[in-house]
Amino acid sequence: MASRASNGVTAPIMSGYVSEKGGIRSLSKHTILEEPANTQSGQGDAQQEVPPQKKESLLLRLFECKLFNMSLAIHYLFKSKEPGVLMYIVNKMFDFDSSDVDFYMPQIINMYVQIPEMAEALHPYLVHRSRSSVEFSLKTAWFLDAYSPGSMSPGSKRKTHATKLRNLILTDQLRPKVQCHFKQLRSHAIKSEDSTKKKHQRSRSDIVHSNMMVVPESATETWPVKENGTRNLGDLSSGRAFDNGCTCFTSNQGIYNNLKGYETSCTCGAPRLSPELEFVKCLIAIGKRLSAMKSKEAKTERLVGELSNLNLNLPARVWVPLNFSQHHVVRVPPQAGVVLNSKDKAPYLIYVEALEVENIHTSPLYPKLSCTLRHVRSEENLGDSRSVPESMPPSYNSFTTVGNLDIENADCWSQDDDEISLAYTRRAPITERDTLSQLSIDSVTSTESPVYIAAADIRKRLFDNTHIQTSSFRRDPEDPSAAALKEPWEEKVARVRESSPYGHLSNWHLLALIVKCGDDLRQELMAQQVLTNLQHIWETEHVPLFVRPYQIIVLSKDSGFIEPILHTVSLHQVKKHSQTTLLEYFYSEFGPPASEEFLAAQKNFVQSCAAYCLICYLIQVKDRHNGNILLDNQGHLIHIDFGFILSASPKNLGFESSPFKLTQEFVEVMGGLGSDMFEYFKILMLQGLVAARKHSDSILSLVEIMRCGSQLPCFKSGAATIQAMRNRFHMSLTEEQLQLLIDNMVESSFHSLSTRLYDGFQYLTNGIL
Repeated sequence: MASRASNGVTAPIMSGYVSEKGGIRSLSKHTILEEPANTQSGQGDAQQEVPPQKKESLLLRLFECKLFNMSLAIHYLFKSKEPGVLMYIVNKMFDFDSSDVDFYMPQIINMYVQIPEMAEALHPYLVHRSRSSVEFSLKTAWFLDAYSPGSMSPGSKRKTHATKLRNLILTDQLRPKVQCHFKQLRSHAIKSEDSTKKKHQRSRSDIVHSNMMVVPESATETWPVKENGTRNLGDLSSGRAFDNGCTCFTSNQGIYNNLKGYETSCTCGAPRLSPELEFVKCLIAIGKRLSAMKSKEAKTERLVGELSNLNLNLPARVWVPLNFSQHHVVRVPPQAGVVLNSKDKAPYLIYVEALEVENIHTSPLYPKLSCTLRHVRSEENLGDSRSVPESMPPSYNSFTTVGNLDIENADCWSQDDDEISLAYTRRAPITERDTLSQLSIDSVTSTESPVYIAAADIRKRLFDNTHIQTSSFRRDPEDPSAAALKEPWEEKVARVRESSPYGHLSNWHLLALIVKCGDDLRQELMAQQVLTNLQHIWETEHVPLFVRPYQIIVLSKDSGFIEPILHTVSLHQVKKHSQTTLLEYFYSEFGPPASEEFLAAQKNFVQSCAAYCLICYLIQVKDRHNGNILLDNQGHLIHIDFGFILSASPKNLGFESSPFKLTQEFVEVMGGLGSDMFEYFKILMLQGLVAARKHSDSILSLVEIMRCGSQLPCFKSGAATIQAMRNRFHMSLTEEQLQLLIDNMVESSFHSLSTRLYDGFQYLTNGIL
């Protein structure tokens, strides 16, 4: 990375002027120049001739070259103190891809909060992006709340620039500006029609409809904010908790646009952010209520009831705020949600049914659907209501076909299904359910034709279900997440889709989300940035190391969302449910030692273990018990929960003293000490460290910027934390010396007494194997 040293640049300045247009500061003319250097020596050498014209700055040449990316921009943005340079870099950010800038949002927001001169330069960019994107607005507001040192409550007396920007966003004052009048749009449409008149003759009514543009009738700069029609926001009992009162999509114009495939935009001034804010607030509130429950079974039962209540308010114009494709949430299957393992808190995993759309904010909502099979008790089922089989899903028949869905009359039974689901979850205990015992209870209404299923088909399904060989874990009331996480994702998708009233739609998708409250995810987010950066470095340097970063959304200082890693189980769950060693589990999952499947899984294990050993060393990851290490269905080892990194450790004891966790079980999977795969493991660690230190500046910049003004536990040692991390790259060592270093670290980690003692401590206190 280019250094910020002078390199002959004595006074970089910005010449030109700054113009204000559309709320964006744009440099219409920019040149970073340098003053001529005096090359006269003190030994009487002749003074070198300096051309009269000013030479172009080396810094400007760097900023204009093709290699200047967002990583360099964030580095010089933090290091530079010249206002002109800051303004120039911020204006370059408009040219970068939005996803590249969004990756550095924690660093950008932290600089905005902590450095006043940086806030002045960054403010136009943040305002512009907030006006143009609801998703960016929400992330900015959440990050401002999380990274601001003080309270950002509305009643706070101190109004910093961060507080003011957040209030502007949450009060919906940063709406897109209208830059043209209705008459101008109408005349433009008529001109466009005249230009194509020779090609196609259209009736007058067609022209009138084509000119019906969705714009305000008055020529105001921004849409007026609509205050009425939002009384139900946040009220889950109303069935419209995520409805902001917008009528644009149900108006005649909205219906016409939907039929013709035109885009409809909100012009009634309804609050844009409120539905998603209420949806997120609801998910966090569920986690807080679960924390008050004592047992895992009570938490699971409460979660099913909460999700059933949530479904009464879906579909809605809300989405999962991770980097998935554009979608609307239509349903959250209550029975699929599970409470994850945690001693003091209640993080939980949910699966979200979503319909992929072109645009979250302009695509119409799909109407609420439910199965037309009713829970009507026939004469044969007039017994006690508690005799309903526990294996029966609360609302849907697994053999329902698309033809049974009455879309046109959806309003007649829009909430029946979820209300019945909620009633059943309150009556019967939560148990595992199959898809074959759902036939005899539901009876169809008189207006529908019954669904006939051949006996041969039923016998075939029974035979397949009883003879299929699976390696699924049994459902454990004390660990309900194990069976849910072990289930193959494709089978889960098929099972949920079969029972969903929206499953027949081609744009139906199933998403997964972990909700955490009571945990600070800011360190976790920074660690995932480092992992993503290292993943890119190793791919660029062609080092075959495997890393699996996961997405995190920080909502506040103590809450957030995490992307679950699919097809994985923890090493604790592997040992608990299989009752075998890790090597024997590999044999059962991937076949005998000489098989192709086992050798591929073994190679994946080695490549991933080497990568995470390096990561654990570079950023000093602690709390490495077997509950925080996952194994996927291809043999990759994946570390999670980076709550203790750099200067932080559990209870601040610094007990885990080894460079990384390398147990005897890990080495056994590699083939033992001295085996070819074990030697390959050490070679990969050497190659990975050599590649990482070539790009150490980009990694250190991520961490150093987050230390600025931070009160995070990982920075309790101050500047010494960054210096210690820089030292772990060993920039002064040769590759031969690095090889000796790797050998010593592997040796000490394998024989580490502190690792074995910490695993024993976790078993005695938390039952983690």
